[in-house]
Amino acid sequence: MSTTADLITALKQELKAARLTYAELAQQLGLAESSVKRMLARGDMPLSRIDAICRVLRLDFADLARRVADSQPLLQELTQEQERAVVADKKLLLMAISVLSQWTLAQVLASYRLSEAEAIGYLVQLDRIGIIELRPGNRYRLKLAKTFRWRPNGPVMEYFREHALLDYFGGAFDGPGEGVLLVHGSVARSQLPAFMERLQRVAQDFAQQHLTDQRLPEAEREGCTLLLALRGWEFSAFAAMRRLNPAPARPTPAGGKT
Repeated sequence: MSTTADLITALKQELKAARLTYAELAQQLGLAESSVKRMLARGDMPLSRIDAICRVLRLDFADLARRVADSQPLLQELTQEQERAVVADKKLLLMAISVLSQWTLAQVLASYRLSEAEAIGYLVQLDRIGIIELRPGNRYRLKLAKTFRWRPNGPVMEYFREHALLDYFGGAFDGPGEGVLLVHGSVARSQLPAFMERLQRVAQDFAQQHLTDQRLPEAEREGCTLLLALRGWEFSAFAAMRRLNPAPARPTPAGGKT
C-alpha cells in the first residue's frame, strides 16, 4: 500500500505539472495559503484532504495511488521474515511461484485444487508480505524485479534443497529443449565473477522471454524451470577418499617426465 508521504510527494508533482500554485489550490479548497503550504511540507494530511486535492486536479484517487505504487523500487530479494512466511504454507508457496510466473487467478484455479476463496486469500497474504500489490478484480502487480532471486541461504532455498532438488534432477532431461550440463574444471579465481555475470545474464534473458511470451496463447507456451549454479565443489564421495595429509607433488625434472 502507498504511504501518505508517498501520496503527497506524488501530489506535489501533479500540482507542478498542472502549474497550479499553492495560492490557487488554497483558494479552491477554501483554506489559507499558509495552511496548504504547511500540510504539503509536513508530508502528512488526512486522506479526505488528499482526495479533495485530487478533485481540484481532476485526478482519480485510485489513479494517484496506482502511480505511486508503480514508481516504487522493485525488490531484488525478500527478507528472511518474508521468505519464512512464504514457506510456512505449501499452498502459499504454490501461489507465490504462480505469481512469479505471472499466472492469472483463473489459470491457478484451472490448474490446481484450490477453491476461489482459498486462492484469493493467498493473494491477500502475498500482498501483505510485499510480493504483490493486489488490485481490483483480483489482478495484481508484481513488486519483484526481473533480477529477483531467493536468498541463497534463506528459507525458500533451504526448502527447495530439502524437498525439491532430487525431484528436479530425477528427470531424464531428454525432452524437446531440455538438457543438463555438468562441466568440471579449474580456472583462475579472477575469472569466476565473469562466469557468474554471464549466468546472471542468461537468467535475465529467460525472465525477459517469459514476460514477452505472456502475449502468446497458453497452448503455445511451456512451463520450464531454469537452474543455473556455479560453486567450488567436490562430490562428497570423492572428498571422503582424500588423504588427510596429501604428500607434496614431486617436482618434474627439466625436460623429463616423472
